[in-house]
Amino acid sequence: MINGIINVYKEAGFTSFDVVAKLRGITKIRKIGHTGTLDPDATGVLPVCIGSATKLCDMLTDKTKEYEATFRLGITTDTQDISGKVLTEEKVDITKKELEKCILSFVGRQQQIPPMYSAIKINGQKLYDLARAGKEVERKPRAIEISEIIIVDIACADDVCTEAVIRVKCSKGTYIRTLCHDIGQKLGCGATMTKLIRTRSGQFTIEEALTLSQIEEIFHGENADEKINENSSHISANKTQTAKNEIYKTTIMLKEDAINTNLYEECCKILSHQVNLSIDSLTFIED
Repeated sequence: MINGIINVYKEAGFTSFDVVAKLRGITKIRKIGHTGTLDPDATGVLPVCIGSATKLCDMLTDKTKEYEATFRLGITTDTQDISGKVLTEEKVDITKKELEKCILSFVGRQQQIPPMYSAIKINGQKLYDLARAGKEVERKPRAIEISEIIIVDIACADDVCTEAVIRVKCSKGTYIRTLCHDIGQKLGCGATMTKLIRTRSGQFTIEEALTLSQIEEIFHGENADEKINENSSHISANKTQTAKNEIYKTTIMLKEDAINTNLYEECCKILSHQVNLSIDSLTFIED
């Protein structure tokens, strides 16, 4: 039985559940869970827990996340991103200075109303199921925190801005689609998100994330057993099988008694120190 966390690079077109289903097929393990939903059109970091490591799913979900988002001014949709039905189109007359000021005004603690197209449940029903049925219900604002917004780029012509790219560091439960929508509402012209990349979730970064095809190669490619079993290490009395390769690196070493403490940060710190590991992408432990 393999236990551990895989830092998956979720590609566009896959739901988070699709990734879990694919990994079950690749690893032949049923006990797998992801640590935070990414929309189908979004890409980037999706840490996935396998085996005993699924006990860490809730704690990983709580971690700070970072995104890079692109949004377009002058348009709104029912999903708050470009995949949805267009609701309004407005003429844009926003200067770069006005847009920058508005974007940065969203830094800090605030209340955010979640979108109808989300997996949040109200009275036992998921909001996106209600939305697809043409129903809209009242949603209570939720407390979030945006600790940082970096403006990467603003597209302007004749001093009128139409699009922006931002990097956002935020708390659990923050909808970047809604942030883009709210920026447009505050400006009075509307806005919709056109692209989203999750670049970090907790300590898992996009630079060390693995695509499903890379993971499949590790498990089923040539010399797969050697890849998984090479460079064995030991933590206490537990034998670990750690894959170390230029394509995939070691991440968090988990042992049963450490997981049971429910002290995720301490688990990472102590175990990483014991075996001199960096926090990167892929760890396996054999029971």
